[in-house]
Amino acid sequence: MSRLIVVSNRVPVPDKRGTAPAGGLAVALQSALKTRGGLWLGWSGQSCAEDAVGPLRTVKDGNIEYALTDLTERDVEEYYQGFANRVLWPICHYRLDLAEYGRREMTGYFRVNRFFASRLLPLIQDDDLIWIHDYHLIPLAAELRRLGVKNRIGFFLHIPWPSPDVFLTMPVHDELLKGLTAYDVIGFQTDHDRNNFADCLARQDMGHRLDMTRFVVGERAFTTKSYPIGIETTEFAGLAKRAAETTLHKRMLQSLDGKELIIGVDRLDYSKGITQRIDAFETFLTRHEESQRKVTLLQITPKSRSEVPEYEAMQRAVAEQAGRVNGALGTVDWVPIRYVNRSLRRPALAGLYRMARLALVTPLRDGMNLVAKEYVAAQNEDDPGVLLLSRFAGAARELKDAVLVNPYDVEGTAEAIARSLVMPLEERRERWKSMMTVLCTNDVFAWCDTFLEDLAGGKAEESGSHSVEARSRNIA
Repeated sequence: MSRLIVVSNRVPVPDKRGTAPAGGLAVALQSALKTRGGLWLGWSGQSCAEDAVGPLRTVKDGNIEYALTDLTERDVEEYYQGFANRVLWPICHYRLDLAEYGRREMTGYFRVNRFFASRLLPLIQDDDLIWIHDYHLIPLAAELRRLGVKNRIGFFLHIPWPSPDVFLTMPVHDELLKGLTAYDVIGFQTDHDRNNFADCLARQDMGHRLDMTRFVVGERAFTTKSYPIGIETTEFAGLAKRAAETTLHKRMLQSLDGKELIIGVDRLDYSKGITQRIDAFETFLTRHEESQRKVTLLQITPKSRSEVPEYEAMQRAVAEQAGRVNGALGTVDWVPIRYVNRSLRRPALAGLYRMARLALVTPLRDGMNLVAKEYVAAQNEDDPGVLLLSRFAGAARELKDAVLVNPYDVEGTAEAIARSLVMPLEERRERWKSMMTVLCTNDVFAWCDTFLEDLAGGKAEESGSHSVEARSRNIA
């Protein structure tokens, strides 16, 4: 079996207890690499002066080798805080109003991708499969090809890919599209994202289709498919079940004093719909006064990218909004919203999911959203809670038995909360069983295996112009 090389912006090296930080991409790739072994390369999270970037630092943990590189302070400002998070992130989440394009930041983005390629090049062996992740590293395959790398290279986008009318507003859209054509397999979370990408290629008259999943641009043929990312379903379900016996779980139940728990867990980001969710919860309490003092919303929102002004402003806005609702509706012995502005360990989260009657997962736009899947996996099959899910989350394409809502419709979401809290047990069980079947079938290991099988499966194919033309003639 070929060795696997994973490349991502950040590398979540396990701590001394062998525990990596919680998070969608980190948890998924940690789980996948444990069974295969290999190399994981990326940014250490540390910045330094221009002349102080040292050699790669490597850490071995079981059968995974981590290779970490520092970036310069200018790199972090231009590549990470600048182009990646102030251009690509808002545009891919349909927030054109928040995109701030600058030529300096764009130059830094491509410069750092060249730097990653130079750091990875000496580590690549002839038979390695290379799997690159997310929007920070879109041009990396093109940079590796320029350095002569012939290996099979795959790319997986964890965030949405927007429609052409949105994506083509970016001044460097052509360079990014061409960069993606250097990959052998390009994976998206949903069929909608894949179709949007295909529409972008067609709009720019870039290459042509061979069939439903394969394209040709120049002399390269590549595959595009949707690979909805999963979680380690069985493990997480067991974690939640064990958490019910912990002291934290018992203290939380005691503090609720018989009130129903509603939970929301999101990184602090404008794409997550947190302010709209709090508005909907307030509307629900106002319209259904009989539910006041009977429910509590626990909103767990770890800080995110606080160095970016938009995120710092949002942190203040959400805290003020939660405080306003608590001041207007709360009583001496009841706080409507418990707002926690830090991350919790996965066992604690699993236990909280399990005791929650309702989960509010209502992003305005999301590639997948693994919180939705974790909540379902954590439930007690005899008395499961209800998942209320935004139809604009990638997870809605799989979890069709969730209560689907439009997060922009505050009043509609408020009524969905009311219906969900009184949903009969039998309906809750039926919905949960259907969703759990999906999660068990398409867990993180199936996601990884499916992608890597496609990436490895084409190793014998030639990508030269002669073979591409021959396949085109056969299809025609």
